[in-house]
Amino acid sequence: MRREWIIIIILLIFFVTGCGKREQGVAEKPATIHGARIETIKLSPVEEGYEAVGTVRSKTTSNLSSKMVGNILAVHVREGDRVQTGQLLIEIDDRDSRSQLQKAEAGLHEVQEGLEEIEQNIHAGEAAREAAEAGRSLALATFNRYKALLEQKSASQQEFDEVQAKMKIAEAEADRARRMLQAVIARKSQVLAKMEQAKADITRAQIYVGYGRITSPMNGVVVSKQADIGLLAAPGVPLLTVEDNSRYRLEVSVEDSMLGRIRLGSPSQISIDAVGPREFSRRVTEIVPASDPGSRSSTVKIDLLDVKETSGSQAVLRSGLYGRARFPIGEKQILAVPLKAILQRGQLVSVFVVDSSQILHLRLIKTGKQYGDQLEVLSGLNDGDRIVVEGIERVKEGDRIE
Repeated sequence: MRREWIIIIILLIFFVTGCGKREQGVAEKPATIHGARIETIKLSPVEEGYEAVGTVRSKTTSNLSSKMVGNILAVHVREGDRVQTGQLLIEIDDRDSRSQLQKAEAGLHEVQEGLEEIEQNIHAGEAAREAAEAGRSLALATFNRYKALLEQKSASQQEFDEVQAKMKIAEAEADRARRMLQAVIARKSQVLAKMEQAKADITRAQIYVGYGRITSPMNGVVVSKQADIGLLAAPGVPLLTVEDNSRYRLEVSVEDSMLGRIRLGSPSQISIDAVGPREFSRRVTEIVPASDPGSRSSTVKIDLLDVKETSGSQAVLRSGLYGRARFPIGEKQILAVPLKAILQRGQLVSVFVVDSSQILHLRLIKTGKQYGDQLEVLSGLNDGDRIVVEGIERVKEGDRIE
């Protein structure tokens, strides 16, 4: 009986072993796949680029503050308002300045009246000088005649002395008239100097009066407002910030090690998230010569003239927007596979590789940057490997490709 059980057990073992081998043989037989496209990957050159990030800023920004102390009487704009050059933005109490202007104008009026009086005195002095000169000429002629008569003994000594005395008096009168005229002319010079000073005082007072009216220095938009009615304005205290909204630029931070490859005029591809997915071709317009010792980087500026949103209807640029700039710095050889050949499950990326026996093997790869419809492969594939690039949804590990 025991012997019969041993025989039965041995037969069962052979039966199970034989069935398992037959089932294993069926499972290992590969499926044949038709229509999947195979491609051999090779090293190919691509443009190597360097990407820097930065911020959009206006090319011209003006922080407006008062040049005088006074209470704010009116604020005519709000944040976001568009303004024109010369537009009145803020009014400040300027009564003190106007009082100084009136005082300067009154001083000028007084000097002008004094000048008119001096002009009259000059005319009178010139007439007196001419009369005195005429009297001196007459006295001199009379003196010469009497001198000749005295020599001829036709006139007495007394008559000659009287004529000589009159001549000296005429000469003294002429000298006095000349000195008085010179004094009046000198007085006129002093009054003219006072007039110039009065005009300068008026100009200065007018400037101070103008300080009470803060106007826009440019066409642009108000981006910041700290001024309110009733607040005290003072020199150096910011009231408004106006920026030119027609000229923006992207300021990016570039590592110092890359400055040897990025120069003035270097091309770049600009993208700004707020504007849309479109890229814009621009050139470097300025490189700040000083480097930041903290980040070991320098600021590169790129003008954004005519950059508009994708629809092209209205510019949406404004200060503070995030932007990226990509600079071409050379070429490199990479292995790249088409995006449609990629099989991704969670964080795992793989492709189907075809071996020399036309059998498919699922291989994990590590990917890098995307170049158009190609994805860079950093590891997992070699130059000359064959992969499935079409029909990966119909294949699996171990299939045979026909």
